[in-house]
Amino acid sequence: MSVLTPLLRTHALTDFFSDEQTVQGMLDFEAALATAQAQCGVIPTSAMNPIIAACRAENLDFQALANAAVNAGNLAIPLVKQLTQRVKNDEVEASRYVHWGATSQDAIDTGRVLQLRQALVETDIRLQRVMQVLAQQVERHRQTLMPGRTWMQHALPITFGLKLAGTLDALLRWQQRLSEMRPRVLALQFGGAAGTLASLKTQGPEVAQRLADTLDLHLPDTPWHSQRDRIIEVASWYAGLSATLGKLANDFSLLMQTEVAEVSEPVAEGRGGSSAMPHKRNPVSCAAILAAVQRTPGLMATLYASQIQQHERALGGWQAEWETLPQLIMLAGGVLENSENLLRGMQVNTQKMRADLDITHGLVMAEAVTQALAEYIGKADAHHVVEKICHRAIALDCPLQPLLENDPLVSQHLTPAQLTPLLDPANAIGSAEHFVRQVLARYQEQGNDHKLST
Repeated sequence: MSVLTPLLRTHALTDFFSDEQTVQGMLDFEAALATAQAQCGVIPTSAMNPIIAACRAENLDFQALANAAVNAGNLAIPLVKQLTQRVKNDEVEASRYVHWGATSQDAIDTGRVLQLRQALVETDIRLQRVMQVLAQQVERHRQTLMPGRTWMQHALPITFGLKLAGTLDALLRWQQRLSEMRPRVLALQFGGAAGTLASLKTQGPEVAQRLADTLDLHLPDTPWHSQRDRIIEVASWYAGLSATLGKLANDFSLLMQTEVAEVSEPVAEGRGGSSAMPHKRNPVSCAAILAAVQRTPGLMATLYASQIQQHERALGGWQAEWETLPQLIMLAGGVLENSENLLRGMQVNTQKMRADLDITHGLVMAEAVTQALAEYIGKADAHHVVEKICHRAIALDCPLQPLLENDPLVSQHLTPAQLTPLLDPANAIGSAEHFVRQVLARYQEQGNDHKLST
C-alpha cells in the first residue's frame, strides 16, 4: 500500500525497512563476519575481500530470494546460497567461508539491528524537530487563557501553553528513554546453531568481539535468539511515543470541532476539504495520527505474544516480528511527521478560548468562591452553599455573580468587590506559569538549546 505512505508514514523511516535495506543489512553482517574471522585467523585472509565485494544487495536476485524463502522458512538461507554462488563465480576457494560458523538468525537479527540503528538516528532528529516547534508554541501561548476540561466538561481555567507543555514534558521523557535504550537494543546477534558458537571452538568470544567492533554494535553477554526483550523494548518505545502524540491529536481534534473552534489545522490549498461539502475544514493531520495510533495496540499485541518462544529457536514467534516491528516504526514515523506539521502551522483562536470561559456565566470559577467562603464557614458548608447557587444559575440560565451577591450567607462574608476578582479566570490559573517555566527549562537542559522565539 505504498500509495498511502505519504499520508500515514514517512519516507525517511519507511525507506530504512525497504526490501533492499533488509537484504543489505544481512549482507553487511556477512561482510563484517568475514572481516572479523579473517582478522582472528579463523578463515584465510584471502577469502575476506571476495566475500566483502559480493555483499551488495544489487548483486542478488530478489524475486528468486523471495520464492526460495517459501521452502527455506526465512530469507537468510537463500541469501547465503546466492551470496556463496556469487563469491564462487569470482573466487572458488573464498566461497567455502561464506557465513562460516553463523546461523540464519544471526544474519537476520543483526541485519535488523543495523536497520534499527539508522531508524533510531532519524527518529531522534524528528523527535527533536517536533519538540522544537512545540516548545515555541508553549512559549507563545504561556499566557493564553482557555477552559480546562475534565470528563469532557469545563473544569477550571488553564493556559494553552500549559496544555502543550504537558505534551512537551512527556516527549522529553521519551527522549531520555531513547538515549538510555540505544546501548541495550543495538546489540550484536551471534550465537551459531544453538547459541554456543561451537563451530568456532575456542575462538567464538574473540570473533564475536571483533564482529561487534566491526559493526559498531554492543556485544551482549549471551546470544539472544529466543530472548526478545530488546525487540519489545524498542517497539514499546515507539508505541508509547505515538500514544503521547495521539493524545495531542485527539485533544486538538476536539478543540477543532465547529462548536468549540478554539484551534484549527494549518491552512493550505485542498487541505481538509470534503468531496461533498465545500465548507469543510477537516482535521486531516489528526486523523492520520490517530489512524496510526489506533493500529499500534494490535501490532504490540503481536509482539508481546511473540515473546513466548520455544527453547533456543522460536517457531512462529520470531517470524511474526519480521513485518510487525517495521510496520510499527514506520507508522510512528508518520505520527512524528504529521505532528510536526500540525504544530508548526496550527491556528489558535485565542479570543474564542477566552469567550468559551464565559459560556457558563462564571460557573467555572465556583471553586474560587468556595475556597474564599470556606475561610469563614468551613469547606464542607461552603461547598454546599455554592453548589446550590450554581444549580440555580444553571436552572435560570443566568450569570453566577448576581446570585452570589444576593445570597444572604455569601453576601455576609464576601462583598461584590471581593467576588469580582474571584470570578475572573485570569486570577485562577494557579501554578500554570511555574509548570510551563519548568518544562521549558528542562527542554533546554536536555541539550535542546534551540531558540524559543519565532
